Amino acid sequence: MIRILLADDQTLLRRGLAGMFNLTADLRVVAEAADGEAALEELERHQVDVAVLDVRMPKKTGIEVLEMLRLRGSVLPAILLTTFDDDVALLAGVRAGARGWMLKDVAFERLAEAVREVAAGGTALLPAITERAVRSIAAAPPEFESLDLPDRLTPRETEILRLMAGGYSNREIGETLFMGEGTVKNHTSRILSKLGVRDRTRAVLKGIELGYV
Repeated sequence: MIRILLADDQTLLRRGLAGMFNLTADLRVVAEAADGEAALEELERHQVDVAVLDVRMPKKTGIEVLEMLRLRGSVLPAILLTTFDDDVALLAGVRAGARGWMLKDVAFERLAEAVREVAAGGTALLPAITERAVRSIAAAPPEFESLDLPDRLTPRETEILRLMAGGYSNREIGETLFMGEGTVKNHTSRILSKLGVRDRTRAVLKGIELGYV
């Protein structure tokens, strides 16, 4: 069972999503919050596997919640929800540690799958948003330190990184490239090692900076 914290100041939306999550066999909302400070309090009270956070909430935004967790030394898989196509907020959220970014008009099935993917250690960035983020990063200097690569990515690793940037899961990458999911995981581990990053989201950002994506 994947335990979810759901934080959104829109009561109808929050309660509606909670009800839909709780009707699925493997997802359960164990805590709700109407603002960022309440979300942080709920995280102290409950064991949570994934946080689904509204980007714009009173008191603390979803991004500020993630930044506060990082200051406390806590790493929590999180998906940010927004009604806006905001590249600046997207990049700030990714740098704060978000593994997913979804528009609020996304189909519930896609959101549920994103929660599962993020809980399993993957990322869930919608491809259209990722394309905008690529343009934004290309137009602005990187805000994180570049590392000298011990070895360049192979053509296959580059191909996998580009699919990761498109929001594909390991299973979907395997189906696209006709390889097993375990093989994709091995390639992904090597990509992370070569890029000097600890997760897929930062691998995508690093790959954009270095021109692989």
